[in-house]
Amino acid sequence: MIPDTKRFTAAEWRLIKRLNTPLKVQRYFSSLPYNWEKDGGTVRSFREVLKRKEAHCLEAAVGAAVILEQHGYAPLLLSLESQDLLDHVIYVFKRNGRWGSIARSRDAGLHGRKPIYRSLREMALSYFDPFVDFTGRLKGYGVTNLYDLGNYDWRFSPRRMTRIENHLRAIPHKSIHSSDTRYEKLLTRFRQYKKRYPDRSPSYYANRSTWMR
Repeated sequence: MIPDTKRFTAAEWRLIKRLNTPLKVQRYFSSLPYNWEKDGGTVRSFREVLKRKEAHCLEAAVGAAVILEQHGYAPLLLSLESQDLLDHVIYVFKRNGRWGSIARSRDAGLHGRKPIYRSLREMALSYFDPFVDFTGRLKGYGVTNLYDLGNYDWRFSPRRMTRIENHLRAIPHKSIHSSDTRYEKLLTRFRQYKKRYPDRSPSYYANRSTWMR
């Protein structure tokens, strides 16, 4: 059930009212420092993210779900499965029959996508190229609705939300098969780029015009 506005603090509700479109939500989470989890792993609720003003991918996805739930969007998360087990989680939404996403990452290419994709698979594939780093390779995707967690508090809880992590690992993932030759080319280019620019995130991908920023 969508929580009553009285469950939110005044500051939380002002933010929710201001962030009334997916693009505004993406820009908000892009503006927050990335949560490097320096004091150990975290999975913070919307309330805790706002208190600490930082977020990693899962925290931003859950935060986006809380905000846009109040604007009529379903709380859907998409898990992008990697060969190195460093999966990426994004919030996904549908507008005018097309899929888009909101995401936070250390890499610019793994942020959100404009709502232009006809299917979740097509959108997942838009992440394939920027997913390739020294160890990463996209191998599958799975979608879930946070309502499937029942009365679990993913909006306001002060605790580490391990149940969401476990749920995302357990949901079925559809396989993505890819060419080894294509992967090796992407990996070689990434290595060359990082050798030249070790502190930068590459943005040379052909689909960057579809990124939401």
